[in-house]
Amino acid sequence: MFYTADENRHGLRHDPFKAIVAPRPIGWIGTRGLDGSRNLSPYSFFNAIGDSPKLVMFSSGGRKHSARNAEETGVFTTNFVSRHLVEKMNASSVAVPYGVDEFEIAGLAARQGELVDAPYVAEALAVLECRVTEVRNPLDLSGKPTDDVLVFGQVVGIHIDETIIRDGRLDMAVARPVARMGYMDYTEGSDVFEMIRPPRP
Repeated sequence: MFYTADENRHGLRHDPFKAIVAPRPIGWIGTRGLDGSRNLSPYSFFNAIGDSPKLVMFSSGGRKHSARNAEETGVFTTNFVSRHLVEKMNASSVAVPYGVDEFEIAGLAARQGELVDAPYVAEALAVLECRVTEVRNPLDLSGKPTDDVLVFGQVVGIHIDETIIRDGRLDMAVARPVARMGYMDYTEGSDVFEMIRPPRP
């Protein structure tokens, strides 16, 4: 089958786009508002985009609470979503008025960042503390800004639970990372295999 993305005439019950771009890591974003309120929300349009310096980004459909807080305060945390926390991650995705604490809704303990004024999930097996480097609305083909808000951050601090470290590496079979597969589907990435890149000619 083939269809043009602008018309979206795929004839399926649900749009397949997000299922094609999968699995997608989940950025579980912790922020604090200027009013001091805590916010925690998962974003599946998220990824690491650089290593030197270490950069991550998440995309918000509109200026939702996480994007607003990150832009206004200049900081956020990214919390690792493992299988044992997936139900709490899902609970934190609830749509609530600004200022309502999703940490409390999900039954999670919040800790204060070491280097940034943003909360993180105490139960998370890994956490990235980030400082905002850029916030932008991406352009469409006509050059018009879209409603999506891209938040870029540089990682300034990293927390790791030592229970997931094996032989000097993070053991994904132990950490059991969760990713979004499109629709309401998720996957758990503990079925790990290793491949060595071909040598350069």
